[in-house]
Amino acid sequence: MSTDTMTRQDEVLGDAAPPAPGPRPYWNPYLAGVGLGLTLLLSYVVLGAGLGASGAIARTAAVAAHAVLPAPMEANPTLGPWFERGSPLAYYLVFMAGGVLLAGGLSAWSARRVRFSVERGPHITPGKRLLFALGGGLIVGFASRLALGCTSGQGLSGGALLMTGGWVFMLAMFASAFAFAWPVRKEWL
Repeated sequence: MSTDTMTRQDEVLGDAAPPAPGPRPYWNPYLAGVGLGLTLLLSYVVLGAGLGASGAIARTAAVAAHAVLPAPMEANPTLGPWFERGSPLAYYLVFMAGGVLLAGGLSAWSARRVRFSVERGPHITPGKRLLFALGGGLIVGFASRLALGCTSGQGLSGGALLMTGGWVFMLAMFASAFAFAWPVRKEWL
């Protein structure tokens, strides 16, 4: 193609826009850990309590169940007291979860990492991956109610307070993750 032809194409098409930039690199994991630690410290200073996530989900589910069956929910010995003190959603963990969703969404958007996809290995279908995620989420949600706290509450907050149960939980969680990673590695490779 001659230079003269290229010039005419540029005049007709205009200057081509530069390609869209890709996603920004991930944070350094050590700096992210320091940031998480400072967030936990700030939570204790401002709220007088640590971080957690399952409390917000449990309270939201309780409000949804209360809308359908109010009498049994109010009679429940565990969840009933939440309704005696006003709305169960007027709780610090609910606001914390909302802040995490908002800040996480803004962070992903600013890092150009917002897209709809199902992260999976090459040997699993999206439907099967979503089914496994749902099953794992149900098991973890049930276990968090049995343990009276989620991984954030048990590991981060409990560990920060030097609670034996928090440290045992973290060690057990990492040991089981390493033990179960080997049998399912083919799903991700």
